[in-house]
Amino acid sequence: MIYTAIDFETADNKHDSACAIGLVKIQDNVIIDTYYKLIKPPRSYIKYAYFHGITWDMLKNQANFAELWHEIAAFTQNSSAFIAHNAQFDKNILYGTAEAYHIEIPPIPFYCTLKAARKFLNLPKNSLDSVCQALNIELNHHHALSDAHACANIFLYFAKQGITLDNCITK
Repeated sequence: MIYTAIDFETADNKHDSACAIGLVKIQDNVIIDTYYKLIKPPRSYIKYAYFHGITWDMLKNQANFAELWHEIAAFTQNSSAFIAHNAQFDKNILYGTAEAYHIEIPPIPFYCTLKAARKFLNLPKNSLDSVCQALNIELNHHHALSDAHACANIFLYFAKQGITLDNCITK
């Protein structure tokens, strides 16, 4: 089975505002590849620059989502599912950004490591940084590739414990 951990950083509150994507491919419980790109969002106002450090100057000459789609689709080809921490957020951004550019995303399940953490870990907080700290997983929080890599490692932690995430699918 091939899985792809996915994380987006966004420019603003709209679902079409992806400004960075991180992807981590897992095959046979081993991380085999990574992908990271900055994405030019549809608007120049970057509301969350204070959060992730990505500015318009960094984005204005980048490819937009439609221009990157062939790379993203090639990377995620043959994936059985996406994995994300708070998968509903990343799913909304993926589908919202794709819709804005008239790109059809094939239906693929999203496994949510946040739901899994709530269900299988006994932590006071289940945010990505809290779970990573508890599981001793390295994290540069709010960098899309680091977040996706951390999510992949959380998924692998559960796999090593014999825990499947079949009941942690985001609809």
